[in-house]
Amino acid sequence: MSSIAVNGTAKSVQPESVQQIPREAWVEMELIHAFMRYARPALHAALALIVVIVTILYGHVEPVGLWLWAAAVTAATLARFWVISSYHRTMQGVSGAPLRAFMARFAWIWPLSAVIWGSSMFVFFLKAPIYDQFICMTVLVGMAGFAVGTFSSHLRCFSAYVNGLVASVLAALVYQLVVERGIPSTFNTYGMVALVLIYWAVIRISGKRFHEVQRANLALQFDNSKLIASLTEKSRAALEAVDIKNRFIASAAHDLRQPVHALGLYADWLAAEPQFVSQIAPKIVRSTRAVEDLFNSLFDLAGLDSDPSRVNLQDVDLVGLLQDLEVQYTPLAAERGLRLRTRAVPGRVRSDPVLLKRLLGNLLSNALRNTHQGGVLLAVRRRQGVRCIEIWDTGVGIAQTHQQAIFQEFYRIPQQGTEEGFGLGLAIVSRLSHVLHHPVGMASRTGRGSVFWVELTDPGDGDGARCASAVPTAGPGSGRDDWPASGS
Repeated sequence: MSSIAVNGTAKSVQPESVQQIPREAWVEMELIHAFMRYARPALHAALALIVVIVTILYGHVEPVGLWLWAAAVTAATLARFWVISSYHRTMQGVSGAPLRAFMARFAWIWPLSAVIWGSSMFVFFLKAPIYDQFICMTVLVGMAGFAVGTFSSHLRCFSAYVNGLVASVLAALVYQLVVERGIPSTFNTYGMVALVLIYWAVIRISGKRFHEVQRANLALQFDNSKLIASLTEKSRAALEAVDIKNRFIASAAHDLRQPVHALGLYADWLAAEPQFVSQIAPKIVRSTRAVEDLFNSLFDLAGLDSDPSRVNLQDVDLVGLLQDLEVQYTPLAAERGLRLRTRAVPGRVRSDPVLLKRLLGNLLSNALRNTHQGGVLLAVRRRQGVRCIEIWDTGVGIAQTHQQAIFQEFYRIPQQGTEEGFGLGLAIVSRLSHVLHHPVGMASRTGRGSVFWVELTDPGDGDGARCASAVPTAGPGSGRDDWPASGS
């Protein structure tokens, strides 16, 4: 949170409060808020001054004019009270066009009030005792000077207020000195008018400069708050990255420990009893392969993060892609007693053939690993004008509570699935999806199977979820005539 002095008062701004409003709209909102905030104390002073002026002039000037003026200026002051209360009740936090419309609707009350105050010159000038005139004129001079600090936050309202006050004062001077009294235009007459005009010019210049200072301070406050919010977000992201890295390293170390420990045990066993080499060698091979697979997955993840420019876009034939995947994964499916079926519509998509094949391969491997009977279907269809690759299985399914977490590194659903894998396959799928701009989604029901889909949007089309609305609830018996059979 940052703070800066406005009109002598420290005003704090939460960084998040400036994220949703454009800079100029926020500055304008804060200037009007400052105007309304400081206008209320000015009204208390105005009511007190009305009482003072009426008390001073009562008995020395014509009473009807005095009471008419007092009634008019009191009504204008109460109207300003009502506008300020309405603003605080309905316009707090509002910016842009609604705020400008509010000010345009009610800002005229301030210059009207200034005209009424200036018209007090018609009541007392050259009519009341000289000392009473001096006090009343001092009040008008003070009101014009006080407007610099009170009303300059809203420059148009300030200018209209000062102009109205000076115009009414000049009108009273001309009327009393020239029209009513018939005093010729002497040096004193010109001098008095000149003093009013000079003071008016000084007040306008001071108010404009004070307004510019306030606007610059608020703009700086906005920029500082944006910077603080940005730094806060980056710090949070950095801390999250450190936390992810720590969990990543801890999980990798945990998953490496088991096969490496097994390798040590098998090596000791082989050294102690070499005659059992035929039994020990396959176990050593499996443990070595597990370590190699883990390192390959880790390198894949690191490579995707450090070198996103590896993407080599070209036209990929979808039928050929599915045929390659079928040839590669049919032996694995047969080994597990499952049936792998493919179905594709002819066509081509702009993508990286190697990375896309790896993405689909990880989804296929995940489906086969978590399916114990039935089969897996790999299909290409067009959904709402977009080609989608779907991988259906009749496996154990994924509960709703785990469907977001499974794309995290080293996440494996507790008490479900097999002992194979390290929980990196779907994490790699998520990274590849981001790199290729091919959104990935899923639907699943526990015990009935899952479906994963990949939207083959071209890079630059933007992410979407157009396949999701067309994919029914996963599981055998979902009404699909091409669902893999429950038997092999």
